[in-house]
Amino acid sequence: MLDRYDPRGWGLTPADVAELAVGLAVPALVALLLHWFAFAIARRVTARSQTQVDDTVIERVRSPARWAMVAIAVAIAAETDALVGRSWSMVASYLVPALLGWSAHALVDGITEGLEREAEASEDPVSVRARRTRVAILGRTAKIAILIVTVSLILFNIPGVRQVGVTLMASAGLAALAVGAAAQPALKSLIAGVQMALTQPLRLGDMVKIDGQAGRVEEIRMSFVTVRTWDERLLVVPTTRFLENPFENWSRVSEKLTGPVFLHLDPVAEIGALRAEFERFVEAQEEWDGRSASLLMTDARPESVEIRMSVSAASIDDLWTLRCKLREHMIDWLRREMPGALIRRRIEVEAPSDSVSSPA
Repeated sequence: MLDRYDPRGWGLTPADVAELAVGLAVPALVALLLHWFAFAIARRVTARSQTQVDDTVIERVRSPARWAMVAIAVAIAAETDALVGRSWSMVASYLVPALLGWSAHALVDGITEGLEREAEASEDPVSVRARRTRVAILGRTAKIAILIVTVSLILFNIPGVRQVGVTLMASAGLAALAVGAAAQPALKSLIAGVQMALTQPLRLGDMVKIDGQAGRVEEIRMSFVTVRTWDERLLVVPTTRFLENPFENWSRVSEKLTGPVFLHLDPVAEIGALRAEFERFVEAQEEWDGRSASLLMTDARPESVEIRMSVSAASIDDLWTLRCKLREHMIDWLRREMPGALIRRRIEVEAPSDSVSSPA
C-alpha cells in the first residue's frame, strides 16, 4: 500500500510533482515581485499626502495583499496548466474567501487606525472623543460582519455543512422563528451599538455619572460600556442602559464646568470679609480659568447660614482639585481669623434649684 503522503498515491509521477512545483513557484515568484514593486510605489505616494489614513491602510493590507496576489497568479496559471488547475481547484473554494475576508478586515483595520491617529492630532478634546467613539464602534461592527461572512462562505463550501443549510432552508418557517427569538438580545445590542455611534450620547473619555457612580468611559462595545471610577473600579453597564435611562454626562460638549463649595456657618459670620478672602484665594490658584467665582448666602436659619462658593475650571480634574483646596483653605482661615463663625454645639447646664431640698 502506498503511503498517503506519497504523491504516487494521488496519481502523480515524480515528473508531475516537479511540473506542479514549477507551475506554482513561477507564478508565486512573479506575484511577489509585483507586490514588492506595487507597494514600494504606494509607500512613496502616500508619504507625500497630508492624511495618515492611506499610510495605515497600506501598512495593514500589505500582508494579505501579498498572499492575495499569489493566489491570483496561481489562479491565472491554473487556466493554462491542467495539473496546476486540478490542485488549485481543491483549495480555491476555501482559500479565496479566507483571503478576501483577511483583506477586508485589514482594510477596515487600517482605516480605523488612520482615523484615530488623525483624531488624536486635533486640539479639541470633545472632537477627539467624538471621532474616536464613532470610528471604534463602526469599525468593530464592520469587522464582526466581515468575520461572520468569511466564516459562512468557508463553511458552506464543506458538503456536510452545506447540506445542513439546505435542510434548514427547507424548514425555514420554524427555523426563522427559533433563530429570531434566540438572536433578539444580540440584535438589540447590535442596534444599540450602532445607535450609540450615530447619536453619541456618550463618547470615549467622557466623564459620566450613572447610578450614583462617576467615572470615565474607557470602552464602548456593542453590548456593554465600561466606566473607570476614581478609585480604579471598573463599572460594566449594558449599552441599552444609556439609551433607555437617564444619566449625567459632564463632558459631552466641554469639560469646562462650575462647581460649588458649601459652608454652614454661625449667623455672626462677616460675609464681606469672607467674600474678600474667597476672591483673593481663588485668583491666586492656577486651576481657576477666570470664568466664574462668586460667594452668596443661599440660606439663612436661626442657628446657621449657608454660604455657597462657586468656582469654574477648564477641566473636571482641575475643578475637583480647586474645590478641595478652596474648602480646606476657607475652613483654616475661619479657624484663625473668624473662629466665632464656626458652628459649635453648646450644652447649657443649669445650677440646681435652691428650692429643691436635700433628701432626708
